[in-house]
Amino acid sequence: MDSFTVRGATGLMATLAMAGVMTAAVPCTALAQRAPAAVPAEPVKVVVIRAARLIDGRGGEQLAPAMMRIDGNRITAVASSLPVPAGAREIDLGDATLLPGFIDLHTHLTGRSDVHWEDALVKTTPAEEALWGAHWALVTLMAGFTTVRDMGPNWPYTDVALRNAIEAGAVPGPRMLVAGAYVSSTGGAGDASQFSPYVQVPIVHNLADGPEEITKAVRTNFKNGADFIKILATGAVLSKGIVPGAQQYSEEEMRAAVVEARRWGRDVAAHAHGTEGIKAAIRAGVHTIDHGSGLDDEAVAMLKARPGTYYVPTLALLSANLDEEGSTTIPPPEMERMRKIRAMAEAGFRRALAAGLPIGFGTDAPVIAHGQNAREFRTRVRLGEKPMASLVSATRINAEIIHLQDKIGTVEVGKLADLVAVPGNPLADITATERVGFVMKGGFVYRDDLSVRK
Repeated sequence: MDSFTVRGATGLMATLAMAGVMTAAVPCTALAQRAPAAVPAEPVKVVVIRAARLIDGRGGEQLAPAMMRIDGNRITAVASSLPVPAGAREIDLGDATLLPGFIDLHTHLTGRSDVHWEDALVKTTPAEEALWGAHWALVTLMAGFTTVRDMGPNWPYTDVALRNAIEAGAVPGPRMLVAGAYVSSTGGAGDASQFSPYVQVPIVHNLADGPEEITKAVRTNFKNGADFIKILATGAVLSKGIVPGAQQYSEEEMRAAVVEARRWGRDVAAHAHGTEGIKAAIRAGVHTIDHGSGLDDEAVAMLKARPGTYYVPTLALLSANLDEEGSTTIPPPEMERMRKIRAMAEAGFRRALAAGLPIGFGTDAPVIAHGQNAREFRTRVRLGEKPMASLVSATRINAEIIHLQDKIGTVEVGKLADLVAVPGNPLADITATERVGFVMKGGFVYRDDLSVRK
């Protein structure tokens, strides 16, 4: 069976999908409390979808009107008009726009916005984090994000457990690629620093210093189920450790992670805010520069010269926390770090746009609330990105970055039926992406608030 097909037809994910339970825009608490309905005897094998328009993720002209046929979990036809075979399920989405399922390359699904990550290490348990992860996975899926790259949990490998549960059909959620446990230096961004040196904090067992320790950490993460490696190249905003702009790993240390990951056929993602740390990570050969706040002209030129290294900014969290609802759990010194880094981060994004770099799409949820991932579109358009380019970033480009472009990222015959629909036209109003009303993952409908005919 295709590894990206929903597994376990009688599992909760398939139950919810086939029964059409997840169809209403309801609060997160209600989503967590809903019970699954009875499982239909057989899922519908052929689905035909109609919509006013289609944006296929490739960046070309819209198809209007649009029809699509799905056989099982695959797209089998796309055109302005298609025949509807006898026995097929018809879904008419009216004046809506169909798009490929969105992809977020920087999430932490087991994290909670109401618990600071250092507090989580002494006030929560791995089981609690995994259960909350199942809740946030559903919230994220219902928001139209059918695939995510998870950048490391508070409790190591709870993301591996969540990914496996989703793949087995035990819980509904997006397709996940997971880091397992991030790799940080002693005293760096991933070293919990609020505790007495006599207190054993579980996370510190994942620290690694020097090429040999880093190589072992990479091997350990892959042994325990990670899909890729996340290293903390510089300090972080939400940390009491080294400041965001400071480089925490040497180029030699980062290269050790890259060399070992490549032996496994895997990639390395680098959390990097500071300019020198970004450049060292690029030279070391990492696959993605996440955040990339200090992206200067030289760093942009380096990225243009290395087509295998991508920039993945996370911008909406800045306005969400500094301009709007704010946060009750981020300590004031860390909010001040965020204020200081904002202008640099937004300037770096504008440089990347002007240079025509392919830009990945990430959010760092829950630093921006789970389920509000699409606010990143609005922020990027405000900073000068064209709406179509923003949509392509979260679909085709992201699929290429995670090497799944043959399965997801664009609406094309032969690809998995990962689809979302929004009311109206997001090219005219990008905030339409924040009002997803239809979600299909692998041919299963998880949400349908838009149909005029179901």
